Amino acid sequence: MSTATHRSPLTDWTVIVPVVALVALVFSWGRELPPVAVGLVSLCLAGAVLAAVHHAEVVAHRVGEPFGSLVLAVAVTVIEVALIVTLMADGGDKTASLARDTVFAAVMITCNGIVGLSLLVGALRNRVAVFNAEGSGAALATVATLAVLSLVLPTFTTSKPGPEFSTAQLTFAAVASLALYGLFIAVQTVRHRDYFLPVATGATGGGSGNQAGAGDGDADGGHAEPPTVRATLISLGLLLVALVAVVGDAKSVSPAIEAGVAKAGLPNAVVGVIIALLVLAPETLAAVRAARRDRVQTSLNLAYGSAIASIGLTIPAIALASIWLTGPLLLGLGPVHMVLLALTVVVSALTIAPGRATLLQGGVHIVLLAAFLFLAVSP
Repeated sequence: MSTATHRSPLTDWTVIVPVVALVALVFSWGRELPPVAVGLVSLCLAGAVLAAVHHAEVVAHRVGEPFGSLVLAVAVTVIEVALIVTLMADGGDKTASLARDTVFAAVMITCNGIVGLSLLVGALRNRVAVFNAEGSGAALATVATLAVLSLVLPTFTTSKPGPEFSTAQLTFAAVASLALYGLFIAVQTVRHRDYFLPVATGATGGGSGNQAGAGDGDADGGHAEPPTVRATLISLGLLLVALVAVVGDAKSVSPAIEAGVAKAGLPNAVVGVIIALLVLAPETLAAVRAARRDRVQTSLNLAYGSAIASIGLTIPAIALASIWLTGPLLLGLGPVHMVLLALTVVVSALTIAPGRATLLQGGVHIVLLAAFLFLAVSP
């Protein structure tokens, strides 16, 4: 087979942009940036997001599903956790609720925004978006359990005043989160991997695991040859560079974001929402592109996998960091956010159960995200 017609997965811009974004991070880290510099760093951030999506797709093409979406979700979340801990260490009491705000925003963005957009794109393309109900349902159950254990229970426990866990309760939540995350990864990648593979195009059943087809080795939705091991390793390295640049540049522009939020008279929680939107941009673009290729299951893997990783890795990291962090750690959600979380879980369960979704289900999830964003600005 001739390789002359096979386009290399590494193009010039995808190599240069992450490096430039990382250089911008080095020069902007810890400095107060003028408006022009904020604009330049923001451009670098946007370019790094696009490069991250490209390299994630190269890696996914080589390793297949669900490993491809797992690589991107875990990589983004690990760096996101580092960002949260860094901001909390520098911010004192004013960042007491940052972990809660960012993690809850990530759950709403992934479970409503990414899922809704993916279902809309898939349904527009084929009238009905088809996926595996078994795998997506298991992922949703894990998200719901982690969210309640880590974000709802602190509001009702009585060992400490306010929406906080005691040290013992925080330790239990951290261990339980890590255990659930590890169990989910084992089920997704080993024991029931077929539940998380894309459904073959044209499948008409309810999304059962034995319909997952074709697409294991066809991660890009076409029939191109997978990249070489060398190209995959280079893309993996550049993916990490791009993600470090995304999160680092987001932190560099965060003072400007905080100042803008304060100047506009908006609640401080909006900062966490904006950070989550920036950090989750690579997964959002990757999920939409997968849905355009009739691989809605890959999109759902990205969405729910990112939500699970966000809670399952953030809570243990925060529990460990609380050893040296001073000030309160507010984890419990307020009544409005608990209502939105409950509605999201119910609607998601109804969406996932049939293994098929139309434009209506996608639109409902988008409206839920819009409600969350609006209430974040106008509580």
